Amino acid sequence: MRILVIGGGGREHAIALALSRDPSVTALACAPGNAGTAALAENYGVDVAKPAEVVELATRWQADLVVFGPETPLVAGAADAVRAAGIACFGPSKAAARIEGSKAFAKDVMLAAGVPTAHSEVVDNPAKLDAALTHFGPTWVVKDDGLAAGKGVLVTGDFDAARAHALKLLDGGHPVLLESFLDGPEASLFCLVDGTTVVPLLPAQDFKRVGDDDAGPNTGGMGAYAPLPWAPEGLVDEVVRTIVQPTVDELARRGTPFSGLLYAGLALTSSGPQVIEFNCRFGDPETQAVLSLLQTPLASLFNAVATGTLAEQPPLEWEPGAAVTVVLAAEGYPGRPRVDDVIQGSDAQGVLHSGTRRREDGAVVSAGGRVLSVVATGADLASARDAAYQRVNGVHLPGAHYRTDIALRAVRGEITVPTA
Repeated sequence: MRILVIGGGGREHAIALALSRDPSVTALACAPGNAGTAALAENYGVDVAKPAEVVELATRWQADLVVFGPETPLVAGAADAVRAAGIACFGPSKAAARIEGSKAFAKDVMLAAGVPTAHSEVVDNPAKLDAALTHFGPTWVVKDDGLAAGKGVLVTGDFDAARAHALKLLDGGHPVLLESFLDGPEASLFCLVDGTTVVPLLPAQDFKRVGDDDAGPNTGGMGAYAPLPWAPEGLVDEVVRTIVQPTVDELARRGTPFSGLLYAGLALTSSGPQVIEFNCRFGDPETQAVLSLLQTPLASLFNAVATGTLAEQPPLEWEPGAAVTVVLAAEGYPGRPRVDDVIQGSDAQGVLHSGTRRREDGAVVSAGGRVLSVVATGADLASARDAAYQRVNGVHLPGAHYRTDIALRAVRGEITVPTA
């Protein structure tokens, strides 16, 4: 099987790495890829936001299957274009990708499906903002209604800060979603979906804030671990039953069936799991941890989703133990990152590339905000965490920063799910 992976980050490097180990994969390409995927696959320059360019490459390269990593091409309709060209595709249609592309649309779907989620209100006019803000608090959750690469959300106890963030979004022409705050720890659950059947992967937890102890602004994600030793028994089954399957059924009822990876971002509240957000693709950096534990061949799963045969697949097989991902970010991130610095140790085991490129002289240099994802597995979460940070110590990037507390509270047994 010839597989083309669309995207160029750590998530796509993790996907490519898993596919490269699958004997059914005879050729592998990434577009645009990065310096890490170049060691596993053929890299091709392409603007992933332009469906025509994706289709042209997939056709010219004679791909049997196209796998989409990021949300931007999916929301732009690239999966529709690939399918229209007669090529199998892992990724939802433009209509179904609205589950991430529009938070207001996602809320409407959840309301119709009876899915538990936070109370919300959409504001598209600054004149209505102050009145709307009074309906929320004392902790305000302010979100960009559209795509924001994980950085369009502000959670704050400061009314003035919430108002300022909302006004900034509105001034930029973006509708704002205000939500009630959900108590309890957060979790991510990835589910393979072929329009009807739902197959969950391992639950994970990611770390959105830039600094230790959840200090500083939101980022695209600074680390993750899987599975969750503190999760209540039966959590995954409950989330599939009460959240994911009803959402999939509602999308199908609307004539927009979801086929691909449906990501449920959850708050495990005192009244049960509730949806913070849905994404229409694998999350980054959770993917790096989750896929490092998956033993079932990934290509067969992607192909089953693309062909609507997921129900015929045997149960997933997982490596015992746990996995931890630590993101190494460039100086300045999540603002404007410093780039073009030489990275030492980028080819070591467990080091996945995100924002990297290879210079003409062969050196690997930084080319983005989140530069590397360092991944390790272990017999338990503590050993996986220790191994991950040992690997981080073997990498050097001038001015880089990373969180030192990924999975630490879980290892210490400090995370609990509130009860009613």
